Amino acid sequence: MNKQELTYWITLALIPKMWTKRKNEIYVNCFQHVPQISIIDLFEDSSNWDIVGLNETEKIQFEEARLQLANNSFLVEDLMSQGYDILPVTHEEYPKLLKKNLKFNAPVVIYIKGNKSLLKEESIAIVGSRSADEKSLAFTENIARKAVTDNKVVVSGFAKGVDRQALDSAVNANGKSIIVLPQGIMTFGSGFKQYLKYIIQGNVLVMSAFAPKAPWSVEFAMARNPIIYGMASEIFVAQSDDKGGTWAGVLDGLRKNRPIYVRYPDNNEKNANRLLIQKGAFAVDICGKTLTISPNEQKAPKQLEKDTLDSNIIAVLNSVEMISAKEIISKLHIDWRDDKMKSYLEKMSQVEKKKIKNRIYYNLKGKAQRELF
Repeated sequence: MNKQELTYWITLALIPKMWTKRKNEIYVNCFQHVPQISIIDLFEDSSNWDIVGLNETEKIQFEEARLQLANNSFLVEDLMSQGYDILPVTHEEYPKLLKKNLKFNAPVVIYIKGNKSLLKEESIAIVGSRSADEKSLAFTENIARKAVTDNKVVVSGFAKGVDRQALDSAVNANGKSIIVLPQGIMTFGSGFKQYLKYIIQGNVLVMSAFAPKAPWSVEFAMARNPIIYGMASEIFVAQSDDKGGTWAGVLDGLRKNRPIYVRYPDNNEKNANRLLIQKGAFAVDICGKTLTISPNEQKAPKQLEKDTLDSNIIAVLNSVEMISAKEIISKLHIDWRDDKMKSYLEKMSQVEKKKIKNRIYYNLKGKAQRELF
C-alpha cells in the first residue's frame, strides 16, 4: 500500500466523534459498491458520500477531515522514516484474529513496530489488576512460561501488575510478546528503549490503535482492553475486581463466547474471580490447569457463609414449632443481638413471623403449627 493511500486511511481513522464501527461500515459500503470506491475517492469525490450513506453530520466531519490530509501526509512520512508500520484494516498483514473477534469494532488502522510475523502466530492474553497480589503474579508467570513452552505469543497491555509481569516473564524465558499500548505509538519512547533488545531479536512487537502522538489516558486504557482480548485466542485472568477494565473485558468476552480462564482463588482472597467463574469463565489452578468446580465451591466466601447460616436457621426452625430470635441465637451459638437476627429472619423467604402476647416468634412457612399458649 503506497503512502498516499495510507494518508487517507489515517485520515479516516482519526475522524473525531465518529465510532470505529461506523467508520468500518462506511468503508465496507465503498468496497461493496459497483464499481468499488477507493479510500482516496471516498474523500476526494464528495458525490460518493451519498452513495455510501453519509448523513449530514458525517458529511461535515469528512469535509473537516479533508483539511487534515496535508498534515497526515507528513505524519505518514514521519512514521515510516522512524521504522513504524501502518496497517489499515484491509491490509494483508492486519491481524486476522483481531478482525474475527472484534468484527466492525476492529481498529481502522493499527501502528506497529517490531516483528510483524508475531501478528500471525497463536497467542494468549494474561490480564488482571494493577495491584495484583503475589499469588496472582505467580500465576501470571506460570501461564506466560507455559505459553513460551507451547510457542505461543503473550499479549500484554503494559500496565503495572499483571500486564507487566506477563510481558517480562515471557521475554525473560526467551518467549514472544505483543505490547498493546494505551497511547500513541510515537509517545512510547522510554518503553522502546527498555525493550529494544527484544524488539531487535524479533521477540517483541509494539502496537497501538490510537493517534500516533496521543499521550496515555484513562479513556485509551479502557479502549485498549477489547483490543488485547481481540488479539488472543485464549484469555487468562489472574485477578479481577468487580469493576474496572479487567472485569468489563471479561464480561464482554463471555458475552461473545470467548474462552476465558480465571484463576480459582483461596477463600481468604478479596477479589471477584469467583464471580467471573459463576458467570461462565473456566476455573483454573495456579498453573493454568482446568478445575472441576461444584456449585457450592463456585460461590464467593460471603455467599457460602450466608448459605450455611440459612441452612442452620432452617434446621433449627424445622426442629421446633415456633421459636424466638433470642432462642435461635442461643441454639446457633453466634454473637448477634436480637434485633440483628430479627432483621435477618424477615429477609428469609422461607420464614414467617407471628406475634403472640407482644412477643415475636418465627416458624417455617407452610409447616403445621400448634398454638403455644
